Amino acid sequence: MVSTAETMADYAVRPDPPYGFKAMSLTINLPEPGGRIAPYTLSAPKRFAAPAGGRPLNRIALAAAHVVADPLADIDPWLTAAPDWDRTIAFREHLWSLGLGVAEAMDTAQRGMGLDWPMALELITRSVSAARTRPGAVVFSGAGTDHLDPAEAKSLDDVIRAYEEQFAAIEGVGGRIILMASRALVRVAKSPDDYARIYSRLLTQAKEPVIIHWLGDMFDPALSGYWGSRDLDAAMGTAVDILNANAAKVDGVKISLLDKDKEIAMRRRLAKGVRMYTGDDFNYAELIAGDEHGYSDALLGIFDAIAPAASAALSALASEDLETFHQILAPTVPLSRHIFRAPTRFYKTGVVCMAYLNGHQDHFTMVGGQESTRSTLHLAELFRLADRAGLLADPERAVQRMRRVLALRGIEA
Repeated sequence: MVSTAETMADYAVRPDPPYGFKAMSLTINLPEPGGRIAPYTLSAPKRFAAPAGGRPLNRIALAAAHVVADPLADIDPWLTAAPDWDRTIAFREHLWSLGLGVAEAMDTAQRGMGLDWPMALELITRSVSAARTRPGAVVFSGAGTDHLDPAEAKSLDDVIRAYEEQFAAIEGVGGRIILMASRALVRVAKSPDDYARIYSRLLTQAKEPVIIHWLGDMFDPALSGYWGSRDLDAAMGTAVDILNANAAKVDGVKISLLDKDKEIAMRRRLAKGVRMYTGDDFNYAELIAGDEHGYSDALLGIFDAIAPAASAALSALASEDLETFHQILAPTVPLSRHIFRAPTRFYKTGVVCMAYLNGHQDHFTMVGGQESTRSTLHLAELFRLADRAGLLADPERAVQRMRRVLALRGIEA
């Protein structure tokens, strides 16, 4: 075991900011509830140490990565997507450099919410290809049925064929599978047995063990009643039975229910060797830390926005320094809960805003025009919470960019 002092030196937040912040005090005028505009003075950013070479993590950590839109594309954003492929892949390179894996073409990338299947497959192909050039880079990719209009699905066989098409395409480019929840399956399934039939068939055919993704209706209302029941305990029972019956072909299950107690209960019921990947963007720190009965690995949208902190915290955990792990992650939780607050399906706006503020893209334009889905007050509070978590790497740049966002909304900051 590495001593606390040694680990703190390696992984704790470094006090000396990297951008000359101490030489000046940055203040920005931010809107507050009630129509007020008040000055906000930034704190010093935190420097999160890069992963130490040769020290493996003791948790698998996948970041569900967003897509960078091309702001110059001549399209109607509500109808058509136009990714900036170079910036999109560069962001994945950023995640890999921090020791995180990538969960590709998930809902964070607006899969089925702006990004259609042909474009998702191109994204997967590019990401898998880029990962091959980086030793140790991990990427899992979402396979679903989003090219099948749920209204056109007439039978379970229609759903099976749609899933099989995406399985074949992803495995054909060398990808690993995340088996995503299907809106079409919700429409045609009549009972839990129908879910068992489809999942068992797909898992039998998979070349390598897959990750199952259970996405709650707070993320996608069209998935209400998944696993054949609106009662979450009954639905969980069905899911656990299916997973454990096919354990040899299941790497793990990612649940996004924002309910830590249900995740822990399900985690304890999984067959040996089946991982629980937390998708709980409200309680991820304690779920990853775990308890005497086990822990969760991670497949999280918030890891897109807090990647440097997540990497440093996981490195501390791998050195058995639980204190530093929580010290780093605790300030990120209020930010995550704000980004993922109801209506949760609009969380992607906060994720992309963070990428813009931190220089991973030069604009705040989103697939589907979703930069408009959160209020000015929401974005102002995001800015404050990101600053308090030390996640605005270059405060001067962040202030300049936040002022642009506010100016577009009629506020002189």
